Amino acid sequence: MTTRKYKELVEQRIRQTLAQWSEQPAVEEKEIYRFLHNLKGTAGTVGLQEVGELAERLLNRFADDSRSPWPESEWGRHLYPLLEQFSESASSGTAVLKEGKRPPGARPQFEVLIIEDDVELVAFLRESLEKDNYYVSIALSAERGLKLFYENKPDMLLLDIMLPDKSGIDVLRQIVEKAKKERIPILIFSGEHSRELQLYAYSLGVMDYIRKPVDIELLLALIRNRFVLKQEWQEAVVIDELSGAFNRKYFNQTLKQLFSDYKRTEREFTLALFDLDHFKRVNDTYGHLVGDEVLQRFAEVVKKSIRLEDTFCRYGGEEFALFMPHTGAAASLQVIERIRRRFAEVSFSAKNESFKVTFSCGLAAVNESLPHADKLIEEADQALYASKHGGRNRITVYNRMLPGAKGAQPLNIIVVDDDAFIREVLTGGFAGWHPSGGEVASVRSFPDGTRFLEADWYTPGEKYIILLDGIMPELDGLDVLAKLRAGYKGAEILVIMLTGRQDQRDIIHALQLGADDYVIKPFGVQELLARIERLVSRILY
Repeated sequence: MTTRKYKELVEQRIRQTLAQWSEQPAVEEKEIYRFLHNLKGTAGTVGLQEVGELAERLLNRFADDSRSPWPESEWGRHLYPLLEQFSESASSGTAVLKEGKRPPGARPQFEVLIIEDDVELVAFLRESLEKDNYYVSIALSAERGLKLFYENKPDMLLLDIMLPDKSGIDVLRQIVEKAKKERIPILIFSGEHSRELQLYAYSLGVMDYIRKPVDIELLLALIRNRFVLKQEWQEAVVIDELSGAFNRKYFNQTLKQLFSDYKRTEREFTLALFDLDHFKRVNDTYGHLVGDEVLQRFAEVVKKSIRLEDTFCRYGGEEFALFMPHTGAAASLQVIERIRRRFAEVSFSAKNESFKVTFSCGLAAVNESLPHADKLIEEADQALYASKHGGRNRITVYNRMLPGAKGAQPLNIIVVDDDAFIREVLTGGFAGWHPSGGEVASVRSFPDGTRFLEADWYTPGEKYIILLDGIMPELDGLDVLAKLRAGYKGAEILVIMLTGRQDQRDIIHALQLGADDYVIKPFGVQELLARIERLVSRILY
């Protein structure tokens, strides 16, 4: 749908609503409030900034829970000026989407995790950091913060000393070794300035201690400085400290070197990609420290089983890679099979029980038909996927007829919003969008929470992004969120709350109920897609 068409539909809806109300003796105040609330979000999203701003100002004159009757003589003097905005807006040529805070095409380069229970401060920090092109995730409690820390592996952590469920120092003790190994800078917030506390925090491994109230300009300068330092660390280091394997940077260097050598000399080599089976289940069941132990033991087994000329790398998370120079696929298969048998014999103990872990592997050998080095990775990845698709704990050598070749993973998008224009804009915005590593399998929308919950929308095993309006008639968005989290525990569902309210109590309530993110109306669809892109990697296979 074109920009002009969206604007015309907004204008048409306003005129129809006001005409309908003018034929009634009076309109309940809460109806006027809901009309303005929806208009605020819709108008801003489709580019009618003046209309959205006027609707926002008018909202302050009405209550969302009042049934007081308003005759046309009273509501008309407030609402009819909305129509005056269209004579200017219709020819302004402004874009359909509200322009984002970032330059066109810019994507956040680093993720900052904030663990802080002061909601006003969190909202301010998030807005300030996102203007500086950082992606921000938020936790209002220690429990949620620890979960996001281990799952997201952020690039920096901002941690408050005082948290509602656990001391920030306790959180620090739990994660500091992991943060050191992953080179994640930790910055402490505190209203407590005692010398003893600062010394103790620094002794544990905190990089910076920031006093409250926060000077945002100094904080942003400090964060930029620390990320420059972090990049220098990453460029200087080639060893993954947790596993002792080479890191992703060294993987890229080795691949480039071996491929160039093959082009000159035709000396073959093979790439093996490993993925530990059901590793997330290990972390969820036994804890991340046990998960780290599994990674370390796996690396030990591999390093004891390979030659000096082989190169073993941690590819990312529970994925590893092995380069075997001067070795074809058949000989490489024998090496990996030996590693598979040895690792299968390793027993781990936790929570008074023993368990074992297996891995899946994909092999691809260099050949003359490869146009570039990345194609070799793609082939090994397809072979790895075939191993996992075939039941795991097995090794697959790539060939062109490989069954179960890796494809984009399906993702279901659901929009729940009582504003028809928001539903239409969002469902249209997802047309042709392909998240990294996946594809949009379906896009559905519902006008209210009751019809959504009663619909047959859920299929076990599939993955969902739900965009949920915070304020809806009958069943409020927060009530829908609570029912989702209670009824679909363990399901791969991400929920992004859409809210037109600036009240931080609504935001804190949504996060506590289990919302994965929130977006304030009006918003740009491209900005929203960028946020979804970052979140979606959590649930795609």
